[in-house]
Amino acid sequence: MPLTMNREVFITCAVTGSGGTQDRSPHVPRSPQQIADSAIAAAKAGAAVVHCHVRDPETGKPSRDGRLYREVTERIRDSGTDVVLNLTAGMGGDIYFEGTEDMGRIGPRSDMAGATERVAHVVECRPEICTLDCGTMNFNEADYVMVNTPGMLRDMATRMTAAGVRIEIEAFDTGHLWLAKQLASEGVIPDPVLVQLCMGVPWGAPDDLHTFMAMVANVPSSWTFSAFALGRNQMPYVAAAVLAGGNVRVGLEDNLWLDKGVLATNAQLVERAVTVISNLGARVITPAEVRAKLKLEKRAPLPK
Repeated sequence: MPLTMNREVFITCAVTGSGGTQDRSPHVPRSPQQIADSAIAAAKAGAAVVHCHVRDPETGKPSRDGRLYREVTERIRDSGTDVVLNLTAGMGGDIYFEGTEDMGRIGPRSDMAGATERVAHVVECRPEICTLDCGTMNFNEADYVMVNTPGMLRDMATRMTAAGVRIEIEAFDTGHLWLAKQLASEGVIPDPVLVQLCMGVPWGAPDDLHTFMAMVANVPSSWTFSAFALGRNQMPYVAAAVLAGGNVRVGLEDNLWLDKGVLATNAQLVERAVTVISNLGARVITPAEVRAKLKLEKRAPLPK
């Protein structure tokens, strides 16, 4: 398929994620203030969108505590920094199995919640965008399964839309795009549709370019897509996504390193992405331009 380069590119910064990176770099933010400060620095470096998880401030472990999401949201909005806020809704669908002889019992590390609970922070904080992981898959992390059934996705998406929040589909393989297209055809995911192609996440789509282009080929032409890859391939995928007609995502959720042996900050990763995009001859667009493109509503600070 011929490539049509995107010349008007927006950058998403995935600020902290929920993986076990909290002890591998001092730059991975933990507390709401650290997460907000890192998001604000990324925005000032050129990110139009900041994608935020929250963590336990003491341990750094992933959390879905609504109070932490509210604090992050308030701090970013109260700062006066213009950036599109994107919150995860990926927590609460996590099953861990303890061995292969007791599969009728999920392990104690599992975190399973109903649709109301999984989107409660989205409904309260009303970010401009929130994520919807469009499928169930194995992860290369013990015997961990990310669980998102079609019924759960329909329920969560309906609640997100009712809250006035734009859905960002997270697609980890081509089958996830197949399901997402079905949900969009039903009107469960309304236009304009936004999708993030998640490359190199074991055991989803590998981050080779043949698989990437298969993913791109399965994105409807009317949709807006971004893409990222993990670790050392984060910056090469900035170029690959732009050349394939998409937008880009960088950040400490997906990669801790700026160069070999040099730990990165979120702002430094965004700055590097800006350089790559500019050197390709494309322009990095602003939060206001993203809102116009995706028909987003800029939110006022939350009431106290």
